[in-house]
Amino acid sequence: MKYHLRLTCAKIKTSKWKPLVLKFMLAILLAACDDHAILNNPHKAEESLANISYKAFPERPKTLDPARSYSHNESLFTAQIYEPPLQYHYLKRPYTLVPLSAAAMPRVKFLDINKKPLPDDAKPDKVAYSVYEIQIQPGILYQPHPAFAQDNDKRYIYHNIKPGDLQTIYRLGDFDHTGFRELVAADYVYQIKRLAHPTLNSPILGVMVKYIEGLNAYAQTLRQVYQPNAYLDLRKYKLSGVETIDRYQYRVTIIGIYPQISYWLAMPFFAPVPWEADLFYSQKGMKEKNLTFDWYPVGTGPYMLTENNPNRQMVMERNPNFHSESYPISGEESDAVYLADAGKPLPFIDKVIYSLEKENIPRWHKFLQGYYDKSKISSDSFDQAIKVNEDGQAQLTPMMQARDIRLQTSIEASVYFMAFNMLDDIVGGNSERARKLRQAIAIAVDFEEYVSIFLNGRGIAAQGPIPPGIFGYLSGQEGVNPVTHYWHKVNQKRKSLDAAKKLLAEAGYPEGRDINTGRPLLLNYDVVSIGGPGDRARFDWYRKQFAKLGVQLNIRVTQYNRFQDKIRNGIAQVFSWGWLADYPDPENFLFLLYGPNGKVKYGGENAANYQNPRYDTLFEKMKHMPNGPERQNVIDQMIAIVRHESPWLWGFHTKDFELSHAWNRISKPNTIANNTLKYERLEPIVRAARRNQWNQPTFFPLLILAGIVLTILISAFTIYRRNEHKSNTRKFEPYSEIKNQR
Repeated sequence: MKYHLRLTCAKIKTSKWKPLVLKFMLAILLAACDDHAILNNPHKAEESLANISYKAFPERPKTLDPARSYSHNESLFTAQIYEPPLQYHYLKRPYTLVPLSAAAMPRVKFLDINKKPLPDDAKPDKVAYSVYEIQIQPGILYQPHPAFAQDNDKRYIYHNIKPGDLQTIYRLGDFDHTGFRELVAADYVYQIKRLAHPTLNSPILGVMVKYIEGLNAYAQTLRQVYQPNAYLDLRKYKLSGVETIDRYQYRVTIIGIYPQISYWLAMPFFAPVPWEADLFYSQKGMKEKNLTFDWYPVGTGPYMLTENNPNRQMVMERNPNFHSESYPISGEESDAVYLADAGKPLPFIDKVIYSLEKENIPRWHKFLQGYYDKSKISSDSFDQAIKVNEDGQAQLTPMMQARDIRLQTSIEASVYFMAFNMLDDIVGGNSERARKLRQAIAIAVDFEEYVSIFLNGRGIAAQGPIPPGIFGYLSGQEGVNPVTHYWHKVNQKRKSLDAAKKLLAEAGYPEGRDINTGRPLLLNYDVVSIGGPGDRARFDWYRKQFAKLGVQLNIRVTQYNRFQDKIRNGIAQVFSWGWLADYPDPENFLFLLYGPNGKVKYGGENAANYQNPRYDTLFEKMKHMPNGPERQNVIDQMIAIVRHESPWLWGFHTKDFELSHAWNRISKPNTIANNTLKYERLEPIVRAARRNQWNQPTFFPLLILAGIVLTILISAFTIYRRNEHKSNTRKFEPYSEIKNQR
């Protein structure tokens, strides 16, 4: 290439066209020689064979502080960095808690009102306190961090930073020294105390003060002693319900019985935080530099955040101090495909690069080019990726199959439903008339059709409040709601419209008209419009569903705040609602219909204001029980009650669709656990080969362009020389004539 360029330059050395031709030739040659430019690879070319996972995120995390973070986009990072005492088994379903940083599952002791021990089988009304004792694994180390750096005299280097010391510091990596230390039980105690810090406004403080002994009083104490812009040393103030037993043990005292606390112990809210890091970040000038827990977590997990530029890229790298953890050696009976790495050390991937991609289309095209390893499916790309067969099953399109792309689906731990306000005079109450009206509508509103039309098949019609994967959910014929469906051969089928019309007539509304007044039945449906083009289509669909019974549906569109007021005050008649699990326990769904959680009377999450004494009694019994046949029996009774009374149209459970390239090791979907990055594995060599195959440079357009430009240049040069020749000829004509005359 270089030799050819020198020859070309030599030939045009004396030409006036040299600058233009030279620039053109350089552009062509550089483009031909630079594969990286041709391929438009958004990643570094030298890392093409590295063990790096490439992912996208749509919006910047608001906070990575474990006392505050509660959003899914934040858990992409916090769950890989922080290690609470417990985690969910990667493979087992229903979701099962196992130790993470804990050495074993917590030991639980029951105490009476005088804090005297009670037997393990004590009746719930006798238990005043539940004491959870947690022992952690010794030898776990924190990631390298400046907060732990010490000099030769064991004094902390960066615990007394002066304002001038930060002039050249712009990110955490700018500090010259780092250190680390062992994880101890006191770090867990410190973090639980942080939940009550007056400046953090932890989203779970309101819940935890009801259960953790002394937490409410502790929060009041901190509000009294806190000094703005000063480090508040939480070690100085005792929290009665949380204390250290020894270096590797601590205890948490719960008021009454609250077995669901175990699920909270699997969240970053209860992960350890070292006091050194809290002091480090609390110093003057640090917040202005974004040197806080919000931007730079400090944990013991498999990864640590090494670059945080949330407007462009966030990078996590393997924690060099990560303790030993292995891939599970067992799972469910059907999990053989996921056990190829059984017993191997975690994590598998060295580095994870998250790039900000706000728009769906660029993110999708980069996935197809192989520049992202996995991808969700947006509505814009659904038809390009998925086709639905005659049985309603989602399949990959030929284009996806040709690239060996895999599709994995999983039902999310959520439920979306249409609810009746049980305080309403028409659709609410316990009368036979209102109940049969609700049952008729529950049959008529075809949520299988809704899922097909508006969710592209990404969901299943619900048969009750509990989604798949949560204890208490029954599949197959056992799980069918007999009010709205029946079992036919191998599938559930929605009852006929005739069955719904029969119930409607029995309710006193034959053909949708009040039998007493002859007037058509008109119901009001309160909704929040998101302003999208699909709103009108959905609203029309709901009208048609009610119209099948002759019932008129009046859509009342309102702003979100006004809608919330209507729900709080019990003004809405019919409305849509949804719930995404905080933790995988049936209590987290069944409490949505628990009377004392009524929205209007108690300000709880029971937006339908449903109340049934028998259901409430069973709920009180169920929520304290361990998973097992006895608890399942109680849940079955509860679900039978609410199916019969139909305070909800049971709606649907959403289904998550994820695409992955062939170089990703097959992984099991998990919609509850967020710390699953450590189980992912990929083959960079295969990825590099596929990228090269799919992104071959096309030089033909360049050659055409070069030919056009050269043709223009040659033509221009020819015209120029011809004109120059003519000009010279005219210049010497008089001299010729004189010479000839002589």
